[in-house]
Amino acid sequence: MRLELTAGQAGDAPVAAKLLDAVAPGAIVIADKAYDTDGIRSLIAAQGAWANIPPRSMRKGTFAFSRWVYRQRNLVERFFNRIKQMRGLATRYDRRPDNFLAAIKLAAVRIWINA
Repeated sequence: MRLELTAGQAGDAPVAAKLLDAVAPGAIVIADKAYDTDGIRSLIAAQGAWANIPPRSMRKGTFAFSRWVYRQRNLVERFFNRIKQMRGLATRYDRRPDNFLAAIKLAAVRIWINA
């Protein structure tokens, strides 16, 4: 799992290239519709992985998409829900981004150990 901190007004897709540079060949990348761009799909395919991303409604082409595999994404959503339950992280008391990211990583380790 990799975590990257972005500005509040920044979108998710611009950071995707940085997060996807270490995808192993044969891996399955599960993402939501915000990541349905030709650039992200080609980056994943160039690394030998499979993108299981639902197509946006305005997309004209079709792609292979498995709803069952996409349901496994709920693990990620539940992780972020657990992070949001921690008051200090949800309200972001830390002013420095590096301290905030470190606190999120510590919380992630705590969630992983308790699981």
